[in-house]
Amino acid sequence: MNNNRSKMYWLIGNCVLLAIILAGCSKSVGQTNNNSNTRYTWQEFSMGADLSYVNIVEASGAVYKENGKQDDPYAILQRNGCNTVRVRLWHNPTWQNSLNGGLIFSNLADATRTIRRAKAAGMAVNLDLHYSDTWADPQHQEIPAAWRGLSLATMADSVYRYTSFVLNHLASQGLTPEMIQVGNETNTGMLWPVGNTETAGWPAFATLLKAGIKAVRDFSATSSIKPLIILHEAQLQTAEFWTRQLLAQGVTDFDILGLSHYFKWSTANSWSEVTRVLQTLRSISGKQVMIVETAFPFTNENADRYNNILWEASGSAVGYPFTPAGQRQYYTDLCRAVWQAGGKGVMLWEPAWLTSRLNDGWNVGSSWENNALFNFQGELHEGIRFATEAYK
Repeated sequence: MNNNRSKMYWLIGNCVLLAIILAGCSKSVGQTNNNSNTRYTWQEFSMGADLSYVNIVEASGAVYKENGKQDDPYAILQRNGCNTVRVRLWHNPTWQNSLNGGLIFSNLADATRTIRRAKAAGMAVNLDLHYSDTWADPQHQEIPAAWRGLSLATMADSVYRYTSFVLNHLASQGLTPEMIQVGNETNTGMLWPVGNTETAGWPAFATLLKAGIKAVRDFSATSSIKPLIILHEAQLQTAEFWTRQLLAQGVTDFDILGLSHYFKWSTANSWSEVTRVLQTLRSISGKQVMIVETAFPFTNENADRYNNILWEASGSAVGYPFTPAGQRQYYTDLCRAVWQAGGKGVMLWEPAWLTSRLNDGWNVGSSWENNALFNFQGELHEGIRFATEAYK
């Protein structure tokens, strides 16, 4: 009788232990660890945020809070797992002169201030050189006004000298970036029409990229901080073709392939496909891979009269609701897919672009506030918690 009872307790105890083990092993994509507080270095996995608008948004009346207390947004994000700040730089954006009472965003002075704030908060920096006076993306790669009419050779020299000037300017203030993008979303080249792959061919684009790359490497020769070079393409579904074209042109001296990934414009929307594409890019290039732009809404509402860009009639997309919890889960699953591919980071695009008096040239307010990590009152919400999930 006693022996049978001992066997019964032994059996029950082992069944309970087995259940606990199985429960621990059953976590899959789509589930988060609500109690996780894992911290990553930027070298291990870049938990990034593009904060290029923050300076002027704050100057235009927006405030940022955590637990009801107003605070510096850089400090708030760093405390909650963000380890990298991305910042764009335009050559000479004089088109802004009459928009905001003389306040200018994304010129060298503004980008320098952003980098200083990021470094003060203990975060690494990814400097995004657009090589334009305005937005550079797959539809626009406008030559700076000061460079118009130049030949390919002279344009390449301008890219070299400008890149060198920017890096030396930052270094003189102790603000050397840890990463630098030579171009932004350069799917069909940069500095059109001189470097347009569809009209001037891939060799011309490669010449311009090599000039920017050489400037970074020459700067690094005497710098204690040696910026990692990122080349940036905007869509996972076209990234393999783009990468192979550049490699064929001898563009090999870079460190990271950077990708944009937005559910609205991507056909790679299963996590297994995201992982597969990134693994393929690593294999063919021998380089690190990183998502340097992404976003997902925490709401389908609008805080102002500026129409939101990422908006769906259903208030959900690719299986995730537009809620703070849905945003957190989307970012968690994206980070997990990137991690599983051996990727080195995920950077959110403008997660602090709150509505304010800012006139961005198209409207007043924000077309992106529904993707922020802060609610319409400026309070940090649950979405940020993806940055401290346990991906290891």
